Amino acid sequence: MNNILKVEKIEKYYGNKESVTKAIDNISFNVDKGEFVGIMGPSGSGKTTLLNCISTIDTVTTGDIIINNNNITKLKSKKLEEFRRNELGFIFQDFNLLDTLTARENIALALTIQGRKPSEINGLIDKVASNLDITGVLNKYPYQMSGGQKQRVASARAIVTNPSLILADEPTGALDSKSSRLLLECFEKLNEDLQATILMVTHDAFTASYAHRILFIKDGKVFNELIRGSDSRKEFFKRIIEVVTLLGGDSNDVF
Repeated sequence: MNNILKVEKIEKYYGNKESVTKAIDNISFNVDKGEFVGIMGPSGSGKTTLLNCISTIDTVTTGDIIINNNNITKLKSKKLEEFRRNELGFIFQDFNLLDTLTARENIALALTIQGRKPSEINGLIDKVASNLDITGVLNKYPYQMSGGQKQRVASARAIVTNPSLILADEPTGALDSKSSRLLLECFEKLNEDLQATILMVTHDAFTASYAHRILFIKDGKVFNELIRGSDSRKEFFKRIIEVVTLLGGDSNDVF
């Protein structure tokens, strides 16, 4: 398989000599092209720090992160900005749409920043909008959309540039159950039809059950790994719950 992401023996420390916190403790794993991988763990486990390091928001203390054959731990600021723009797609819990732009304009912004030709932008937007079932809201402003529609527009903005890796941070955290299910079904479609590679941090077992593989993080380390295989989503959900129970702690921190 073609590795899109290689995380090799990374560690992340915060603080100073008097008080040092080890947020990530020697984590290594790979994500292949076309995989849909979830990361779970209780509050304070290091899962958000891990995602921040992979997304270039934060830097590791030691170790290497290689995305599409680029070692991002070695890139300087200008090259890092270019890499982030061309290789990564971001989906956040709070949508991060610009209120003064329509859905179409919000999605187009990612392509404009990338320097794509105006003649091809609308065609690319229409294609991804069809995949995410948001064609009907392309001319609406964010205040005219439901939470689920806004998140699907944000997802379209992330995928329209055809990034090597899509990073989703609690993508269903601000959605009701129906909107969450619709969004996750769209993720499945993007993953299956477009071979989109998705790495998703979530505290929610239902959301995680849509992934192919789950990495469980505890105390900055990989505690366990589950592979869905031929399981139905319902069967996979039950297995996730079993591991969550083993993780211990307050279940409200995990779900």
